[in-house]
Amino acid sequence: MNSPLEEVPASRSHGFAAAPFASVRACFDAMLDADPGYGAQLAVYRDGTKVLDLWGGPGVAADSVTGVFSCSKGVAALAFSLLVQDGVIDLDAPVAAYWPEFAQHGKGGILVRELLSHQGGLVGVPGGVAMEDYNDLPALASRLAAMAPLWRPGSGTFGYHALTMGVFLEELCRRTAGVRLQDLYNRRIREPYAADMYLGLPESEEPRFRPVTYAADPAPAFLDPESLGGIAANVRAGTLLELPNIRSIRAAGSCSGAGVGSADGLARVYAAAATGLEGRPAFLTPATIAAMATEQVWGLERGSGETGAFAVVFMKSHPRMDYGSSQAFGHDGANAALGFADPAYGLGFGYVPGRVEPGATPGRGMQLSAAVRRAILAG
Repeated sequence: MNSPLEEVPASRSHGFAAAPFASVRACFDAMLDADPGYGAQLAVYRDGTKVLDLWGGPGVAADSVTGVFSCSKGVAALAFSLLVQDGVIDLDAPVAAYWPEFAQHGKGGILVRELLSHQGGLVGVPGGVAMEDYNDLPALASRLAAMAPLWRPGSGTFGYHALTMGVFLEELCRRTAGVRLQDLYNRRIREPYAADMYLGLPESEEPRFRPVTYAADPAPAFLDPESLGGIAANVRAGTLLELPNIRSIRAAGSCSGAGVGSADGLARVYAAAATGLEGRPAFLTPATIAAMATEQVWGLERGSGETGAFAVVFMKSHPRMDYGSSQAFGHDGANAALGFADPAYGLGFGYVPGRVEPGATPGRGMQLSAAVRRAILAG
């Protein structure tokens, strides 16, 4: 009989699977079998112990790292949570209390929790932002502070701030803690927990970087560049999917979407935050998790017209994106990468595909998450 953490023999995939999670490996192998061009990494920690570390498919190695797009927001939110936990930032304070220039055009009453749950009406800059301008945080923050909201804040509506959310997180950290959020993340999370998840990829790690690639998909439908969705996606400046492939941008590590990492890196930072990791206690308290991970908005997202749900920065699981329990908090990425913590199951989860996956829901990462939960419930 297999012991609970004995490795299950591999088929198509490489790596490690604890015996109770053999069904998850079988699910992953079936995905590899069904599509010769498919590759991915999957990593899962349960109660701080690694129970799955799998990879397979063309060009995907155990130690490769690639762009994880908006998973960067969730990782940045873990660092921002430390500012809340330390009493540096009050989620119920007006943003302008920390960033006085933000009060322009009637934005003085917007609370930190409202801005960081996509309710501020600042999804992007009409006319677009040049790719290189994402590395000039003060200039971009100034442009957003001077903007009038694209809808009335406090009206109960929300829209996904795809490329501006990181600017808000970074500017609030700079103004309150006097440091870059990326540096705070490196010092208190990435380095202490040896996580292969970077907000700013060092030159020394470049040999491991795997550029983002695409399947041969049809051209996307027309998106009006001056619509809310077009402004949020910065359509006038080109495809967002190229952000991590630009060395200067992945080196700077915009918290909106330029993070680079592996599945294990994503899983490690979420496990360290919520359950503890390898015998060390969680770095976020239950009170901090409650403050940051309680759902703030749910309903139709203004830009896409699809259902969405957000806590403070973190995406929440909901029927269209059923990645975890009601307690889960994390974020997905435009390439279908997924990272989250789920206190109900004691999970830190990371999934990174080898190429951009089509936008079908549920994606493979969510299917694998469901397989993980089924394996736990069956045990």
